[in-house]
Amino acid sequence: MRTRLRLLAPLMLSTACASVSSQSPDATAIAAVTAKASVPERPFGTLREQADRQQAWLRERMDTALPQLMRKYGIEMWVVPMREYNEDPVFKALVSPTTFAARRRTIYVFHDLGPEKGVERLALGGGPQGGVYVPRRAQQQVSHGGEGLRQAELWGPDQWLVLKQVLEERQPKSIALDISRTFAFADGLSHGEYEGMAQVLGPDWVKRFKPAEGLPVDLIAWRIPDEVRFYEDETKLAWNIIETAFSNQVVTPGVTRISDVEWWMRQRLADLGLDTWFQPSVDVQRQGVTEEQLGEDPVIQRGDVLHCDYGVTALRLNTDTQHMGYVLREGETDVPAGLKAALKTSNRLQDIVFEELRPGRTGNEVLKSSRQRMTSEGIDGTIYSHPIGLHGHGAGAMVGLWDRQEGVPGNGDHKVMANMWYSIELQATSPVPEWNNQRVRSAQEEDITIDAEGRVHWAWKRQTDFHLVR
Repeated sequence: MRTRLRLLAPLMLSTACASVSSQSPDATAIAAVTAKASVPERPFGTLREQADRQQAWLRERMDTALPQLMRKYGIEMWVVPMREYNEDPVFKALVSPTTFAARRRTIYVFHDLGPEKGVERLALGGGPQGGVYVPRRAQQQVSHGGEGLRQAELWGPDQWLVLKQVLEERQPKSIALDISRTFAFADGLSHGEYEGMAQVLGPDWVKRFKPAEGLPVDLIAWRIPDEVRFYEDETKLAWNIIETAFSNQVVTPGVTRISDVEWWMRQRLADLGLDTWFQPSVDVQRQGVTEEQLGEDPVIQRGDVLHCDYGVTALRLNTDTQHMGYVLREGETDVPAGLKAALKTSNRLQDIVFEELRPGRTGNEVLKSSRQRMTSEGIDGTIYSHPIGLHGHGAGAMVGLWDRQEGVPGNGDHKVMANMWYSIELQATSPVPEWNNQRVRSAQEEDITIDAEGRVHWAWKRQTDFHLVR
């Protein structure tokens, strides 16, 4: 009965619309709106279309980025073992969009056979990931209900035996593993997996273990041209949602709380079938009022300066955007000049970091040179920019932390590379004459892409004017 009703539903709607249409023009318009509202919004296509695009990205990353990076770091063989729900951070860079977790135990083996033959890719457990890997199984003969013998997949210690067989066949001089005390993205090998592997392989192979160093970091960070094209659209969507959130469509001065705006922004993504990687945040600065006096969830008032931090997650890629807004006072038609100047100052700091962010330089070098220029221009600011991509706070060189303006040991010593993305995140604090020289913090964050030639581009554009609530 339910199936029959589902099949009849489109016909019933069509008949109802035809009936309403015969009654009045207004009713026809209402029916059209109703029909349109029943069609889901899919800004990036169906899930199947998204997956097809992501699969092409995976194939290009494995064919292009992986060989270059293995040779960059002098790695002959890279072994990446993991267990279901305890995946290595590099997992999302290695698997198809239809794979959500490792299967039981999965061991990926990458063996560089040289520029002519390329990198051999084996999956010990798990599937071929759309033809990206050659599966290798641990099997034994088992009896099955009188139907003779069949091959049954095993796991546990048997997976390590298959790995040992692979090593004995290929005889690599060294085996790179994801072990690092500096980078979380290069430290995916759990202690239990290490113990199990070492026990089965034996001391002769263990002697050949070495850290994979920057390989997993850079592979996660590496982006391809079609991802850049998609990222522009994803960034536009983030902007569109922020523009609506900081408008009268969402904010009613004197009524709306900042938590109302935060939850609207998150719900909007859910309604689009998308997600975020952190809870959206909105905060307020008000003339003559301290942050403590405002409280945790103030009602937005006229004359308030608004700020948001917002991220969109789509096709496993993440955005990170911070924008400024202003609620016009009664009689105002524009933002006060002092606030405009504050935004312009943070724009100038963006320019500086944008210009200093170049491949081959470490994050700490970018930070130091940016801060020197910032100080020489009299800007009171803080720089805390970070890579972005498959993770919000992504793999790669950190360019400062809000509380580490002298540099970030280890993470900041890694080098910026071509084909990666950053969030230029910073703030500049300026006195505002119209607010009796009260200091206002203009915090901005915009995503950028670095192309294969090392040129830096805004993912879409950057904010130069306040969003307005009228």
